[in-house]
Amino acid sequence: MTYCVSMLLDAGMVFLSDSRTNAGVDHINTFRKMSVFERPGERVMVLMSSGNLAITQQLVSILREAMAAQDGRDSLWSVPNMFEAARHVGETLREVHSRDAEALGKFGIDFTCALILGGQIGKEPPRLFHIYAAGNFIEATSDTPYFQIGESKYGKPIIDRVIRSSTSLEEASKLALISMDSTIRSNLSVGLPLDLLTLRTGELKVASHTSVDARNDYYAMIRSRWGEALGHAFDELPNPEWLGGKAEG
Repeated sequence: MTYCVSMLLDAGMVFLSDSRTNAGVDHINTFRKMSVFERPGERVMVLMSSGNLAITQQLVSILREAMAAQDGRDSLWSVPNMFEAARHVGETLREVHSRDAEALGKFGIDFTCALILGGQIGKEPPRLFHIYAAGNFIEATSDTPYFQIGESKYGKPIIDRVIRSSTSLEEASKLALISMDSTIRSNLSVGLPLDLLTLRTGELKVASHTSVDARNDYYAMIRSRWGEALGHAFDELPNPEWLGGKAEG
């Protein structure tokens, strides 16, 4: 299992992914879930993945091979906009499915994969897409400016309460880390190190890309102070008087 989240904001985009994979509690490894495709000043795209690691690694390899070939085929270097980039990734995922799904099924293995693709090409605004295992996709909007894949339920409530399109990249990065911390605390299959990346609208390059591990002072502060703040907020809420206890406040 994994957890990835991305937010589309007026100021740009935030991407956060963990790096834990597991095939049971006694077989846990670290693999990066984030791939970056960048030509500064022209285009920048970030792809995050969850699901079967063999499928997602094969997908990224095929995408990179097409980019390196420069033989007239579509690639992430040649598509004119982010919609076509999402369609290209979806079509490539279908190629992987047509090649491997039947063989996987014979071994009782489902074709599981979910992707988040976001970025900016040329003068169009930044765009964010959630791509499903079937290769189809949806796009983020101002009403729903973020996507999650993987173990999403633990980190979703805090994002729903806070996220706005006007949220700054700094605030959104903090929010993403709190969301990730909530997930890590509740699910052992999600873990450090993390990849945290930001893009600023119109810059067409990576603004920041940080690896967050257990030694990161800011993340350690987030873990400690957020837990304390939740505890204080809980203590300050009145008890339900209909249970016979004395009402407070």
